[in-house]
Amino acid sequence: MKSIDFIVVGGGSSGCTVAHRLVKAGFQVVLLEDGPKDDSIFVKMPATFIRVIGSKRSVIYESEPQPDAGGRRTYVPQGRTLGGGSSINAMIYIRGQKEDYDDWERHGCDGWGWKNVLASFKRSENHMRLSEPFHGTNGPLRVSDTRFRHHLSQAFLKAAQQTGIPYNDDFNGEKQDGIGFYHTTTFDGRRGSSAATYLKEVESAPNLEIRTGCYVNKIIFDGNNNATGIELRNESGKIEILNVKKEIILTAGALSTPKILMLSGIGPKEQLSKHSISTLYDSPEVGENYQDHLEVSVYGRAKQPISLLGSDKGLKALSYGFQWTCFKTGLLTSNVVESGGFVDTSNCGRPDIQFHVLPTLVGDVDREPIEGHGISINPCFLRPKSRGFARLRSSDPTDSMIFESGALSHRDDVDTLIRGVKLARKIIRAPAMAALISEELRPSAKEDISDDEIEAHIRSHAKTVYHPVGTCRMGSDKQAVVDTKLRVNGVKGVRICDASIMPTIVSGNTNAPTIMIAERCAEFILND
Repeated sequence: MKSIDFIVVGGGSSGCTVAHRLVKAGFQVVLLEDGPKDDSIFVKMPATFIRVIGSKRSVIYESEPQPDAGGRRTYVPQGRTLGGGSSINAMIYIRGQKEDYDDWERHGCDGWGWKNVLASFKRSENHMRLSEPFHGTNGPLRVSDTRFRHHLSQAFLKAAQQTGIPYNDDFNGEKQDGIGFYHTTTFDGRRGSSAATYLKEVESAPNLEIRTGCYVNKIIFDGNNNATGIELRNESGKIEILNVKKEIILTAGALSTPKILMLSGIGPKEQLSKHSISTLYDSPEVGENYQDHLEVSVYGRAKQPISLLGSDKGLKALSYGFQWTCFKTGLLTSNVVESGGFVDTSNCGRPDIQFHVLPTLVGDVDREPIEGHGISINPCFLRPKSRGFARLRSSDPTDSMIFESGALSHRDDVDTLIRGVKLARKIIRAPAMAALISEELRPSAKEDISDDEIEAHIRSHAKTVYHPVGTCRMGSDKQAVVDTKLRVNGVKGVRICDASIMPTIVSGNTNAPTIMIAERCAEFILND
């Protein structure tokens, strides 16, 4: 390959996106991914993503015990394969609320208001049936309705409407409020990850080199703080140096990007000194401002064996597999989290709770699900006030980070989940759900329980929705890690375009916004 113009560190949602745009513009690009290719059948089948989490195509970050979450650890699975999170997630396409981005702009992120980001969302999108004024139809990212809809998912929607929540066909349209089926990053019955869409279009281009199994240790700088290359450990375990002409773009995610910066000498000077790392630029907020969405399950027992339990075993599994292989139809085309919605439970004027509904009883990474058939209705708070951090444990690049999620450390987050649980319990008792559900299993079969009992359930069972953001905050102030064009402050030749740059988390799933951020990064580079 010719001399490298850009090195993209991380082959996930944002990495595939920005690499695509730069390759299309004619630049020589190397895309580095720590994990393997996205060639597992369980990546391609939408409904089987749970098989990928915990495999070699994911990494599970584990926090220190969190005192406000019952002393439990927070487990945050992230993609470790081409496509990253978009190859292992539930494929929900949500942008967030326009107020999220207007708030970013109001707090110093000039050019990141709703009007600006909407153009980037539309440029990325290829929606199967919706168009202007809110949707794009010519972008690489395929967005569609799911081909399969479980009857428990449909019953939830009817029950929610019976409690007074309106139906919404498009959470990314005029308003987010309401209950409905999610649009998904799928096409033709298959997962539409950034690798299967953006990267697929350019993977054979002569000006792109895709390298998997490459773990980046640090960025290399010259005496003037100009980035000149990266040090990596390749698939054979050998150390390599790759030199770059123009820029290094970090797209490793909110729990890896700050690690690379700190190992490169960019971070809190006090922290770096503890590990004998020379400070290239004292950037106190690197690794700080960690945010994530948390949800808690309200479980209902099904009267009949109608949930997803057992669908992956025996003749059922063979039948579903045959149907998907031959026709790309049936259960395996489902994203599982088919239905949900957004509700304002505090009368603040915008939704503060999102529902993720699964037609089965689910646990967490460290917890087995309840046995038997049933439904999990999961209220999730949208704008957490709790904050955490990720810091170096040592100067060894292979060592894990000290990760404090801050789960439930702010009282308002707990109160929001209490309201969400109350609403979920109301929905599970509405006629459409009561026809299929015999009883509530958790938090309680009793109809009337106290807020204290609900809070105990929240602190013992709340789990992340795997949306880590914020650890390399964007802003126009001196303390920001990156400026509003995503350039790392204090050095030259390095940008970040992943979820770590979000000053505050968006009100919804983070995959689509992360792709939007990468689209904007490419735009900034090409217009410089």
